[in-house]
Amino acid sequence: MAGRRVNVNVGVLGHIDSGKTALARALSTTASTAAFDKQPQSRERGITLDLGFSCFSVPLPARLRPAPLGAELEPEPGAEPRLQVTLVDCPGHASLIRTIIGGAQIIDLMMLVIDVTKGMQTQSAECLVIGQIACQKLVVVLNKTDLLPEGKRQAAIEKMTKKMQKTLEHTRFRGAPIIPVAARPGGPDAPETEAPQGIPELIELLTSQISIPRRDPSGPFLMSVDHCFSIKGQGTVMTGTILSGSVSLGDSVEIPTLKVVRKVKSMQMFHTPVTSAVQGDRLGICVTQFDPKLLERGLVCAPESLHTVHAALVSVEKIPYFRGSLQTKAKFHITVGHETVMGRVMFFSPAPDSFDHEPVLDSFDFSQEYLFQEQYLCPGSVPAETDGGEADRRVGQASEGRCPRQQWALVEFEKPVTCPRLCLVIGSRLDADIHANTCRLAFHGVLLHGLEDKNYAESALPGLRVYKLKHKHGVVERVMDDYSVIGRSLFKKETNIQLFVGLKVHLSTGELGVIASAFGQSGKFKVHIPGGLSPESKKILTPTLKKRGRAGRGEEAGQPEPVQHVALSLSFKRYVFDTHKRMVQSP
Repeated sequence: MAGRRVNVNVGVLGHIDSGKTALARALSTTASTAAFDKQPQSRERGITLDLGFSCFSVPLPARLRPAPLGAELEPEPGAEPRLQVTLVDCPGHASLIRTIIGGAQIIDLMMLVIDVTKGMQTQSAECLVIGQIACQKLVVVLNKTDLLPEGKRQAAIEKMTKKMQKTLEHTRFRGAPIIPVAARPGGPDAPETEAPQGIPELIELLTSQISIPRRDPSGPFLMSVDHCFSIKGQGTVMTGTILSGSVSLGDSVEIPTLKVVRKVKSMQMFHTPVTSAVQGDRLGICVTQFDPKLLERGLVCAPESLHTVHAALVSVEKIPYFRGSLQTKAKFHITVGHETVMGRVMFFSPAPDSFDHEPVLDSFDFSQEYLFQEQYLCPGSVPAETDGGEADRRVGQASEGRCPRQQWALVEFEKPVTCPRLCLVIGSRLDADIHANTCRLAFHGVLLHGLEDKNYAESALPGLRVYKLKHKHGVVERVMDDYSVIGRSLFKKETNIQLFVGLKVHLSTGELGVIASAFGQSGKFKVHIPGGLSPESKKILTPTLKKRGRAGRGEEAGQPEPVQHVALSLSFKRYVFDTHKRMVQSP
């Protein structure tokens, strides 16, 4: 090699027909095997169906050279280090958002391409949302400026620039640079002799915005593969981007979904042979005795470093542009790495006294207790009603003005997925109308713990201490003596009250009681009060005591109500994954 190239991945995202592929073509000097709409359907329809990769390189800017790149990035003596910008051309078509999400996870900077004659469109907005989740920096490119009338061109560009600045104002990309270009003057049918406009200025802007992410060659090798094809007499080539670790000639790599291990025979970066590559590099790996039809896209890793999971515990955040609530038991399209599968979610939060705890995004603590939620909590959330009209009260619910700083979801996949720990997860409603002006991306998060056992419901979930907090309310019907009362309206007639014997109840007059037994067959029950009724409570219940003597002893005898109702309240936890369905009260 003439000198070490530092690779940075720049995503090219935007609405369909905004000119992304033309822009990538105008910027690029070297095309990879996957560049520029090579698929026949792409050329036919004039849209990108898959991720396309191409690159250009410039001398490594002086401001980036002092950075501690590590020995593996040092250039050879006399060679000038270069900055290689790999362009990831993502499809803009709404139905291909799975591919866009997959591409976003391997980019360091995002170019949002806007058709200057149309402004923000539905997929532009979705791309912006994905960028906020997966990217730190943004450059907005106003493309197709050649289509604006020459006399009004500058005014139109300034107007669209102001619109875009307003759009970005409430995002993490506030103040991002905006630049006008014409990647393909005259449109796709114009002669190739028409020179693109604004490209040198765009390259200069990109070079000024790029910062070199810290690349870590340690840790297990993991590569996101987006294309796989065979070369006669050579073997099978897998092209992709290294997500972590490093790889060298002769290393063994695994295709985990197929449980296949192969040795690296040769490697190339944009047609240049290399002997090693590190995190962030765009790479082609050649192996032998492997059918490329078995792997269109997916992951390649160091042997036995990845695991296949059937469910996962994910730290989640709702995407604010998604309309509607996120309900427990709902199904979403879950994108993990390059895979998108259907998954059912169950949301849960910290216990109410831990709502303000600092979020932890690198592990999941099985020793803690968590509170079940009917839906993801955000301002305005309303508790759901349980059967029989008993409110399944969620202490600290968002409607009372408190939202937890961190929430989680148990995601159960319809088919197993292979992915690294701590990878990005995005939940979407891709079955929504693609022509509707609405965001289909619902939530995003980090996969903290994968459940590998197929029978995880029996083997792992009982160790997940998620509880529902139940509250039941009844009234004291009458007093038996100084240490016991009869209650009603806490249970239904058919309830097996024996299950509740021994649980504590609170009287609205302040006493603590214990459910002692059922009383008759109508759902009434006897409460023992260890400390006895207070004189004030007796006074409130006196009318009942006096009139009971005249009415006789039978349980069915009509009893007048106390002058003032004395309420009974029963609170307990029930753990969602407890096979014995036990009811637990705090000591």
